[in-house]
Amino acid sequence: MHLASPVISSDRVNGTNVYNPNGDKLGSIDSLMIDKLTGKVRYAVMEFGGFLGIGTDLYPLPWDTLKYDPDKGGYVVSVTKERLENAPRYEGSTLPEYTDEYGRRVYDHYGVPYI
Repeated sequence: MHLASPVISSDRVNGTNVYNPNGDKLGSIDSLMIDKLTGKVRYAVMEFGGFLGIGTDLYPLPWDTLKYDPDKGGYVVSVTKERLENAPRYEGSTLPEYTDEYGRRVYDHYGVPYI
């Protein structure tokens, strides 16, 4: 039996669907934000909302909040659509500065200790 590799290329993560625990699609991964010093993924930036890519916003999610589900072929995050509507976000053309202050705000919103 062939086991799937435990690693994945970042270009294959982009576009992967993100679901809530009920199986509802929340969005898809737009990109990953990697800490330059540690090399660890800090955020998965999820595209959410809009229609056919128009009017979508980007939501940085702490990477540790996502768990890959092989049955869904996507990531599962324990967050409701309502919580996402109030989450830190930005339009694709207005990338925020990922400072420690911004990172703490994102992590606090999802109830995750800031790294």
